[in-house]
Amino acid sequence: MRTRLFIAAILACLAFAPGLNTDLYAHGDVTPQPIDTAGLDPLKEGEWLAENPYVGNAKAIEIGTSGYNQNCARCHGLGAVSGGLAPDLRYLELGKSGDEWFLERIRHGAKKPDGSTMMPAFEGLINQEAMWSIRSYLVSIHQE
Repeated sequence: MRTRLFIAAILACLAFAPGLNTDLYAHGDVTPQPIDTAGLDPLKEGEWLAENPYVGNAKAIEIGTSGYNQNCARCHGLGAVSGGLAPDLRYLELGKSGDEWFLERIRHGAKKPDGSTMMPAFEGLINQEAMWSIRSYLVSIHQE
């Protein structure tokens, strides 16, 4: 047990050592997983909504839970409880302003000041229905 803890501590130190590419250690070579949105009302392709059309929709929450676990949990934590690598998404603002922030970030990702990727862009990899389903899941577990 001590050996495993020691190795984990060494790897954690290496992941955040100055000058190392922390993207490699934080995200790894991860391919976004497809999200099956069957059962949801389809949204108009190419027209991005400003507000979540699926808030409170049980099917969207179910799909969003699975989509989150497959694509987001590795950085944002199981149940959206962050381990410090990425924001704790349970505390995202509710309503239109939270929806706008979420959609901007999931579509376009985020970069560090040095230009390296902090969060990958998911536009073109998962559809709008899947994105709003993930948002619906996050709204369903929201914390103040």
